Amino acid sequence: MADAIKVTFDDSKAQAKLKRILQASRDAVRPAAQAGAEDLYFEARLRCPVSAEAHVFYGRNSKKTGVTYLFQPGNLRDAIYQAFSQDNSKAKGEGYDKATYHIAWNHQKAPYGFMVEFGTSRAPASPFIRPAYEARRKDALEIAKAVWVDKVGAATK
Repeated sequence: MADAIKVTFDDSKAQAKLKRILQASRDAVRPAAQAGAEDLYFEARLRCPVSAEAHVFYGRNSKKTGVTYLFQPGNLRDAIYQAFSQDNSKAKGEGYDKATYHIAWNHQKAPYGFMVEFGTSRAPASPFIRPAYEARRKDALEIAKAVWVDKVGAATK
């Protein structure tokens, strides 16, 4: 009688490599999202209207009384920021499955930003956030993909 034939297949090396690739992917998500956000951030700053002179904004304070604010040229542009959103991102282990960045203006520094972006009953809109997104969204996505591929590619070697 012949001895039995034994076939063994060990995929532990492949499993280890896949784990490294998955971790590299998670580690790359946030830098990739930030790179895309950076592109949109700079475009929004470029598109933001800047007045030639200081301008006045009339508003209400917390006591609902009228207040007059004086803003210098470029105030709204300088109030634009990009920020990582922990609430809209999805952490997984040491990295992320999803990373979200917000690009907007600081409403405390430029409370009139909504009026510029969307207009009022007396003033037409001069949008800059939406047009920045429309103009650069494909480029921002390509930038994010390139960063992700570069970082994950190193783990596949």
